[in-house]
Amino acid sequence: MTRMWRTAILVGAWSVAAAAQAPVQEKDGKAPKDEARPEIGLKVSPLIAFSPAKIAVRAELKGGALDYEPFYCNTIIWDWDDGTTSENTPDCPPYEPGQSQIRRYYSSTHTYQTAGRYNVRFRMKKGDRTVGGNATVVQVRPGIRDASEPPQ
Repeated sequence: MTRMWRTAILVGAWSVAAAAQAPVQEKDGKAPKDEARPEIGLKVSPLIAFSPAKIAVRAELKGGALDYEPFYCNTIIWDWDDGTTSENTPDCPPYEPGQSQIRRYYSSTHTYQTAGRYNVRFRMKKGDRTVGGNATVVQVRPGIRDASEPPQ
């Protein structure tokens, strides 16, 4: 058995990270390897912007089985870390092993009105249970509009 590690790779203006879901531990302290489970990468562009900042995010499911049932037809939640979230629940036919295919890409945009460091989170939920997710950081710096406003 191998242990899943959380990694983060910075490539140009894109941030890519592996699955952030903590695995279940076996008696020997190691996590079981689920060969069918896709890894969830998260990319954001731009990583650093000036307010108001329109940010594009994309989650990509890499590897694993095309019919991985826990990732089939989930509610997708984007938590923008500014007090807002976006949620989408697709309407899908019932799951059929070997026939149903998971979606490999999810994308969204969000506009940050104020400067700050934001932890953008992507989650996949089945009912009340989170089955996968990942997060990355976006830095929004004060824009020209912010500099001209009087301090409060």
